[in-house]
Amino acid sequence: MNSAIKFSLFTLILVFVTTACKFFFGPEIAFSGFSPVLAIALFSGYVFSKKEGLFLLPLLSLLLSDLFIQVLYQQGVFEYAGFYGGQWKNYLLLLSATLLGALLRGRSHRSLAMGAIAAPTFFFILSNFMVWLSSAEITYSKTIGGLMTCYAAGLPFYRNSLIGTFVFLPVVLMLFNYLEHKKTSLVLAR
Repeated sequence: MNSAIKFSLFTLILVFVTTACKFFFGPEIAFSGFSPVLAIALFSGYVFSKKEGLFLLPLLSLLLSDLFIQVLYQQGVFEYAGFYGGQWKNYLLLLSATLLGALLRGRSHRSLAMGAIAAPTFFFILSNFMVWLSSAEITYSKTIGGLMTCYAAGLPFYRNSLIGTFVFLPVVLMLFNYLEHKKTSLVLAR
C-alpha cells in the first residue's frame, strides 16, 4: 500500500473515532471531553515536520468530525451543533498542542507521558481562562473567585481530556507504526 493511501486510511480512522467520541460522549457531562483530539494533535507534532503538513491531521480530524456532527445536528439526530461561535479558539488551542508535540518529538515514553499531561493541562488552563473572560459564554464574576469557580466547573472536562489523551495517544501511535512500519510500538518506529 503506498503512503498516500496509508495516510488517507489513517486519517479516515481518526476522523471516525473523533466523530464517534463526540457523538457518544459529548452529550454526557460525565464523559464530555473524552476524545482523541489532543492525542492526534500531539501525535502530529511528534511525527510530522512543517513540510509534511504538521497541522494538517489535527485540523482535518477536528474539522471533518465537526462537519459530521453539524450534519447530524441539522438532521435532528444530535443535541448540539458541530459549528458554533468562538470555535476558532478551540482550533487555535489544538494547534498549540501540535506545537507542544513538535517540541517533545515523542521518541521516548517519558516525552509521550509529558505531552499527555501537558497538552490537556494547557488546554484546560487557557480554555477556561477564555470562558471566564468571555461574556458570550457562561458568566463568571470577573474576580479571582469567579476564575476559580470557572476552573472548578471545568475539572470534569479536564479529567476526561487527560484520560482520553492517555488512552488515545498510544492507540494512535501504534496504529501509525503498524500502518507505516508493520510494528506496534508506543514510541515512534523509524
